[in-house]
Amino acid sequence: MKKLNVALVGLGFGGAFADIYKHHPNVGELTLFDTNTALLHQFRDHLGGDVKTAESFDQILADPSIDAVHLVTPIPLHADQTVAVLESGKHCACTVPMATSLEDIRRITEAKRKSGKNYMMMETTLYTYQYFYAAKMKEEGQFGKIQFFRGSHYQDMANWPDYWMGLPPMWYGTHAIGPMVALSGSRICRVNCFGSGTMEDWLHEQYGNPFPVESALFEFENGLKGEATRSLFECARVYQEGMFVYGSDACFEWGFSDGDDPYITTFHAAEAGKRGGWSEVKVTPMPNYYADLPEELWHFTVGGNYDPLNPQESLKKGAGAGHHGSHAHLVHEFVMSCIEERKPWIDEVLGGNITAAGICAHESAMKGGAPVIVPEF
Repeated sequence: MKKLNVALVGLGFGGAFADIYKHHPNVGELTLFDTNTALLHQFRDHLGGDVKTAESFDQILADPSIDAVHLVTPIPLHADQTVAVLESGKHCACTVPMATSLEDIRRITEAKRKSGKNYMMMETTLYTYQYFYAAKMKEEGQFGKIQFFRGSHYQDMANWPDYWMGLPPMWYGTHAIGPMVALSGSRICRVNCFGSGTMEDWLHEQYGNPFPVESALFEFENGLKGEATRSLFECARVYQEGMFVYGSDACFEWGFSDGDDPYITTFHAAEAGKRGGWSEVKVTPMPNYYADLPEELWHFTVGGNYDPLNPQESLKKGAGAGHHGSHAHLVHEFVMSCIEERKPWIDEVLGGNITAAGICAHESAMKGGAPVIVPEF
């Protein structure tokens, strides 16, 4: 059995992945690094003596025993760190967004192809219970003709780290945009976007962005359209990373808040000779797709709701794990793509289109909604 030596960089949110890497049967040595040494030592003590720690990011780049690096670091660092990892001859996974400029997406794409190593954008929404369910509905033809998509990400970032302050909403629109791109079977080629609302003047300073909310209409190469709304400041809407698929035969709509079960609408045609039809709406609990993973990772798909005395029952329903059960699936895909010497699903092409669509959306908003062409990567 091949083993991959992995370094996990950034243990704030990134700490949620540490145990998963340690338990993955194809991971050999795990190295941790965070600039917060107290946090670093806390995770080292929690995970046990067989976990290594690094003293710097440069030490990780220079260590020939490390095969792959997972970056869970502040957004402004993503592009430079990703390029550095790839140029050091290591595989790279990075939390979203891939970058905050089109030029940085190009830099990452070029570095990845020159290195011959893997790049994966770790987009959580594409490995949630909800996404798996909707993808299965599409595979089985339950939607009929898909007619339209919607995405949403409502979150207030007040009092978060400084680099978030005033961030253009669509620069971090990947959670709203990603499922639309993945389910469309196409790529986003054009966008019109409007910014809305006002926020405190000091929030404009870091990025020159005046908008707390941005709403965009995306055009796909295959002719489909999708709409996404992203809020970051001074909007009281409850948190949601929403995914909505509208088909001729059925629709999938995320619940009102992030943890609510989705609504599945099924259309029933009228009897012969009668006009119209009727729609059946069901609030539908999500199943857990844990069986796609190594058994050692199953319990991570339900988090604190895992009952070791009744494992099969606790694994049936998708509930409780980080980002709707996605973390273990993300780790597994990254690790196995490296082991199997194949591209990961969310590679530089898919990740680049999702990220670039958001960057171009903000550009459109700053131009009063003018259309912007999304380049290919």
